[in-house]
Amino acid sequence: MTLKLALITTVATLAAGSAIAQSSGNWTGFYGGLQLGYADVDTSLSGVDGDGVIGGIILGYDYDLGDWVVGGGFDYDWTDVNLSGAATVEDVWRLKGRAGYKVNPQGLLYGTAGYAEAGTDTLGSDDGWFIGAGYEQIVAPNVSIGGELLYHEFDNFNGTSVDVDATTLQFRASYRF
Repeated sequence: MTLKLALITTVATLAAGSAIAQSSGNWTGFYGGLQLGYADVDTSLSGVDGDGVIGGIILGYDYDLGDWVVGGGFDYDWTDVNLSGAATVEDVWRLKGRAGYKVNPQGLLYGTAGYAEAGTDTLGSDDGWFIGAGYEQIVAPNVSIGGELLYHEFDNFNGTSVDVDATTLQFRASYRF
């Protein structure tokens, strides 16, 4: 299901972005924006899982190397994913690196990875890592939209011997400075 959503998102973004993009395709600079999507959280405890809406802010910087773009960023997401009554995931933040290839001057296909921290209402917070991929399309001067699919892992969450993993699929909109 998540893979189908990711493919649909990529195709829709390519189609919409290619029709209206009027930018030179220079990706160098700072960006900030918003993201909204879906989170699916599983634990190593049988029957303790949940899913729901996730969304927040994105900030970052990209450097255009010609056909390739590299950058770093920060995401902060709010959520309210109930884990079968055992806890509720309230927020996630990430420090990330990304590198991608320009499939056209306005389209960037990229991979991303980095550090993540998730917070809950009753179990505290814990750090982990994530890896993922995304597509971003410049649709107007200084404006880009895209989608990102991430897999997160938090081992031995806050010393509880419970492993937590989460998959998120989010749509993003950014203003590029």
